Amino acid sequence: MAYTIFISAGEASGEHYGALLVGALQQRLAAVGQQARFFGMGGERMASAGLEVVVRSEDMAVMGLTEVLHHLPRIYREYRRLKKAIRERRPDVAILIDFPEIHFRLARELKRLGVPVIFFVSPQLWAWKKKRITLVQDFVDKMLVIFPFEQPFYRERGVAAEFVGHPLADLPAPTISRAQFSHENQLDPFEIWIGLLPGSRPREIRDHLPEMLKAARDLIPLPDQSGRFAFLVPLAPTLNADHRIQVRRMVDKYGAGLNIRLVDDARAALFHARASVVASGTATVEAALIGNPFVVVYRVSPVTYAIAKRVVKVPHVAMANLIAGKRVVAELIQDDFTAANIIQEIRPLLPDGGPRQSMMQELASIRGLLSTGPADHEQGAIGRVASITLEVLAVSSAAAEATVHS
Repeated sequence: MAYTIFISAGEASGEHYGALLVGALQQRLAAVGQQARFFGMGGERMASAGLEVVVRSEDMAVMGLTEVLHHLPRIYREYRRLKKAIRERRPDVAILIDFPEIHFRLARELKRLGVPVIFFVSPQLWAWKKKRITLVQDFVDKMLVIFPFEQPFYRERGVAAEFVGHPLADLPAPTISRAQFSHENQLDPFEIWIGLLPGSRPREIRDHLPEMLKAARDLIPLPDQSGRFAFLVPLAPTLNADHRIQVRRMVDKYGAGLNIRLVDDARAALFHARASVVASGTATVEAALIGNPFVVVYRVSPVTYAIAKRVVKVPHVAMANLIAGKRVVAELIQDDFTAANIIQEIRPLLPDGGPRQSMMQELASIRGLLSTGPADHEQGAIGRVASITLEVLAVSSAAAEATVHS
């Protein structure tokens, strides 16, 4: 029997999880002599894993009210393409990964068609838009969450939610040596490397990278010491060639004279960097799990920020701080996101000493909170999502067969 599975991810982190999930499902199905066809929204990694890409993730990856409005015609066109594919193929199950702006709409359509809906990586309804919980209650069969505090939030509201662990917590430390990373990226291994992670979306990079580069310039104390520092700027795999050219132009404009390297492996950059400046998002979780001391920054349009400030009801912005339940890393948001503030917060993290050691200990504690424990370690978060998907498929198939014979 060949199942048809719809999987959709709209940005870099979700696309990474989607690729891993396609592989995990293929492996589990093959073990019992079954197959599946996968289609949906994804990027190159999901396509390489076996997804038939109906809509490309990079064509939908925008964020913020004003940003979405600007791209609305294209977004709506791609959304209709996804909807048409779902209607024509009637998948046996759908897995929607994060990206609520589009996925809640798709969930409504999928539910109308009788397709079981699994939502993996919860939208941050616990932070804002709590009224949208009704969308989850009405259209989502299983909510699979990656942060421990999310499971009780949903279960208290009647949603079948399960904490599966964070996929990034299952990854081993990067194996690439500092010497090899240096060679591949034309770096001096004896320099002080600082990561600058402006985000995975083009808009985030435009809003964050110039200020990060200004901080990089001001961080260097004296001209004759400039060779001691190198700045690593990882590029998300969802960025296309035009986006990468734009990043290079920003680096040339705002970072002229600095030792800056554009790299492809964000985890390796975080692993080998002395400290980092990280845009709020999945990269902050990566930094926390790897144990790299960092500062969180973020900036959106003034309109988006004004709206968010009125509706967001959480004590912290950085996910590391939310998980820990206290301020572990500095948060420089909107007007506080300045080169001077970045330097003030990151300087104490560079030398060995109390501030650096304290943060590294706190980050180690966060790593423990993002795992479901040693009993399930071998399966991992992606494996648990795959297993739950197969359970949903089995129940759905049994119900369909019973209907046919009734």
